[in-house]
Amino acid sequence: MSARPDLTPALSGEELQRWYWLREELAGLARTLGVRASGSKQELTGRLVAALDGHVAPAPSAGRAARRPTPRPLTQPLSDATELPLGQRCSQELRGYLAARIGPGFRFDAHLRELIGSRAGLTLGEVVAHWHATRDSPLQEIGAQFELNRFLRAWHAAHPGRSHAEALDAWRAYRALPVDARASGASGAAGPEATVDG
Repeated sequence: MSARPDLTPALSGEELQRWYWLREELAGLARTLGVRASGSKQELTGRLVAALDGHVAPAPSAGRAARRPTPRPLTQPLSDATELPLGQRCSQELRGYLAARIGPGFRFDAHLRELIGSRAGLTLGEVVAHWHATRDSPLQEIGAQFELNRFLRAWHAAHPGRSHAEALDAWRAYRALPVDARASGASGAAGPEATVDG
């Protein structure tokens, strides 16, 4: 099959896995099939493959972390002395403060995401210092569940100086292909060379 099929209960588990689906699409199919729609995209896909193929759904992974607590709102106005609660998320409010303090080059990265929310009492000043201290650290591997992020990192490495809009166009072309028609990148991430450069 060369075109992505409709996401229906008539699909086989193998065909489901050949294509890229948004999590929302998979959740819709799960509801249609009466399958639990919670959990990670990988877990949801595993349950759907099992259901489509008439098998028992796999058990949830034993090492799955407990849900993070919902953090309390940050005390305004924010300052370097502001303490982050346990479970703090990388919110737009936090992004705005850190971008103002660090500059236009700021972005949440794996080093920072690992730190934020991991302990109570961390101050925004410590977050800023950590960001600066980890600039020369090697890039951490992006988890397989973050397909878009993996693709964008590999694409920008293969196409230095190209725009983010071009990278997103390449992503859309890449994800429209079945898995077996995509080229694999040298790093094992999504293969940017499988896309059209124009």
